[in-house]
Amino acid sequence: MTCGCKNNKQDVHGAVRDGYTKVAQQGGSCCGKKDPDSVAASVGYSSDELASVPDGANMGLSCGNPTAFASLCSGEVVLDLGAGGGFDVFIAARKVGASGRAIGVDMTPDMLDKARHNIPSFTKSSGLDNVEFRLGEIEHLPVADSSVDVVISNCVINLSPDKAQVWKEISRVLKNGGRVSVSDIALLKPLPDKILGSVQALVGCIAGAVLVDDTREMIRAAGLTEGIFEAKSDIINNMEEWSDPFYRAVAEKLPQGSKPGDYITSMTVTATKP
Repeated sequence: MTCGCKNNKQDVHGAVRDGYTKVAQQGGSCCGKKDPDSVAASVGYSSDELASVPDGANMGLSCGNPTAFASLCSGEVVLDLGAGGGFDVFIAARKVGASGRAIGVDMTPDMLDKARHNIPSFTKSSGLDNVEFRLGEIEHLPVADSSVDVVISNCVINLSPDKAQVWKEISRVLKNGGRVSVSDIALLKPLPDKILGSVQALVGCIAGAVLVDDTREMIRAAGLTEGIFEAKSDIINNMEEWSDPFYRAVAEKLPQGSKPGDYITSMTVTATKP
């Protein structure tokens, strides 16, 4: 199946929403034979973090751990773009404590239902009532101007058909001095055209990825000051080991002798709003 409308924002949103609706309904990991906790542990989550979230919140959709380098503090307001089942939101909520707030935004109703279903369990285990989930697109965040201390995101911005607008929205909702901590997929070099038209590759966070330098330019254009840009290839190499279906969909379309890791990397990005 291919998507001949990769420049049509509405159609891209529809393809991504349909793909992640299936993931939410099926549960578990999208990454082949690996269970979600193994996937998360391999990209930097500690055993304590994995034990602290409600059952089902971790869906194996991570390509890094943005809360690990966000330096979250008590009392801060944290916004997670593309919250899914609430995995990073629940981890962030414990870090900011009762005086802080963790907000998740997702455009897939089934994901929101899953995340909201997990709130009572989280409150019971943590004693915290500082989590909420909102329906919305990350290009048009349902969040007030200058109201957030930290924006986090985990393998989601690359799914957007208008990434420059996402970075503008991040800048809009951040307070002055606010910061961004993102784990994402980026390109080391351009992908072949036949991969760019694959819906499966798009939902797997690959066909929508852009070059590292393009991300830098979008961050600067949004009025943010770039920080860390660190490529991490382990996640891409691990996808082959996991028998990940998205990895296979890409690998089958690459030139002979090439592998996804030649083109794609996991990336850690930080930025601040002056």
